[in-house]
Amino acid sequence: PQPLSDALGLSLPPWDDALRAMFGFASYYGDHMVLQKEPAGAVVWGYGEPGAAVTVVLSGAGGLVVMKKTARVKGPSGTWTTVLDPMDQGGPYALTAGQGSENVTLRDVYFGDVWLCSGQSNMAMTVLQVGSAVRSCGQRGPILPAQLDDLERIDLPWSIPTAENLGHGNFTYFSAVCWLLGRYLYEALRYPLGLVEAAWGGTPIEAWSSPRALRKMQGKRCCISPQQQLSGPQTPSVLWNAMIHPLLNMTLRGVAWYQGEANAFLHTDQYNCTFPALIADWRRAFHAGSVGQTELLLPFGFVEHCKSSPADSFARLRWHQTADLGVVPNARMPGTFMAVAMDLGDERSPYGSIHPRDKQNVAHRLQLGARAVAYGEKNVIFQGPYPTRAVLEVTRGLLNVTYSQELVWRRRDTRAFEVCCSSPPSPCGWLPAPVVAVESRRVTLALAGCGGLVLALRYAWAEWPCDYQSCVLYNSWGLPAPPFLLDALAAGETPGRSQPAGGREMLLLPGSRFSPGI
Repeated sequence: PQPLSDALGLSLPPWDDALRAMFGFASYYGDHMVLQKEPAGAVVWGYGEPGAAVTVVLSGAGGLVVMKKTARVKGPSGTWTTVLDPMDQGGPYALTAGQGSENVTLRDVYFGDVWLCSGQSNMAMTVLQVGSAVRSCGQRGPILPAQLDDLERIDLPWSIPTAENLGHGNFTYFSAVCWLLGRYLYEALRYPLGLVEAAWGGTPIEAWSSPRALRKMQGKRCCISPQQQLSGPQTPSVLWNAMIHPLLNMTLRGVAWYQGEANAFLHTDQYNCTFPALIADWRRAFHAGSVGQTELLLPFGFVEHCKSSPADSFARLRWHQTADLGVVPNARMPGTFMAVAMDLGDERSPYGSIHPRDKQNVAHRLQLGARAVAYGEKNVIFQGPYPTRAVLEVTRGLLNVTYSQELVWRRRDTRAFEVCCSSPPSPCGWLPAPVVAVESRRVTLALAGCGGLVLALRYAWAEWPCDYQSCVLYNSWGLPAPPFLLDALAAGETPGRSQPAGGREMLLLPGSRFSPGI
């Protein structure tokens, strides 16, 4: 395979002389690890003497050789790389790398699916903080201005989960969301899962974005203002450099992302651009770094936020997490899935309301999305109900909203639905639209004082949309209807659309005129 720097068009810092002189595997290969199973081949790399030949042997029970690969150590980087043939799930195996008379052997190696879990403090919260055949690896990187090809520090090497490994100090390791996601996936898949955590609290998306991705954003509507000076772990690209770039050779099955709290206070209204850009860039980078073994449309799951704050920044952030389209996957974010979590708030959390303790439901909803999107399980319901049509009954002052699924009306909240009753360019005068009735797939709203001037409709657009597991609408599987912000354009404005009997149909389109930040 070509060097990582060539594949990505990057300028990397020279390797330290100590690394050049060392022979062995890269830092994040170790005993008890899980390598990606078929149909992909697992990338294995390490260090050696430039020009030397390295032999990599995979052996099974009794030392039976399953596979043998050879690689040449490249100079001046002093690194070697090979791709194992695709392997069925299972193990244990031993993986040995040899150079001349030197040999290094990794034991208790399994093949399964490898997931990367990344983000900020909600991903970093440990099992100890939430009270609750998967193997895990956790790392915390240094603050560096240059991109690294290997990790400088690993907090938790590949380990079989134990109470000790999962229950270290607050916001250390191992991630509760990551561990629970892996456990739920293992229960469904029944083969090994490897989990890699790379998380750092209080960090914006810009810190996790590559310089290449940030450059592409310049000149677009998500252009990041250079006036705001950031430092430490918030510095643009610093965590990409130290924690993500070193992992690019790793063959992955998917990514779980829990980040955004910091962007509720920094470049909030650019998140609808910065987040899709990060996803696309990570996919390209992991695909290139693994020599095409990590699929180009790498499944990418993320968690919706439920924090309360004085302004409406979190309501806007939730919308921007979906690229202003309300649900995923969508045209701007293909191959993604979201765990709606606005009903999992925790106002009394000892770690602050920004850190809710219920990570079990978060991980459960994430794994439903992973099974549907990443694994293609056709019968898994992973999303709550979403509106598909609305008909305005002008004479009765009602708006009938049709949803995609059967509805469960869990709470009577008079402010859950709101309508915009003004004309652009004037600001929207948002008025409550109380729920009059809920039928199988239809919600009827009262439009007191708005009449036929409905220009937009939104749902759960608040900092704290609902109490714990008590939003207004759910589906039969207990998944909440996500928030939305939709323009309502009269059907008469679109040629060829017929008017329904007894009312005027409204075309529900993703918010544009009334979306903040656009």
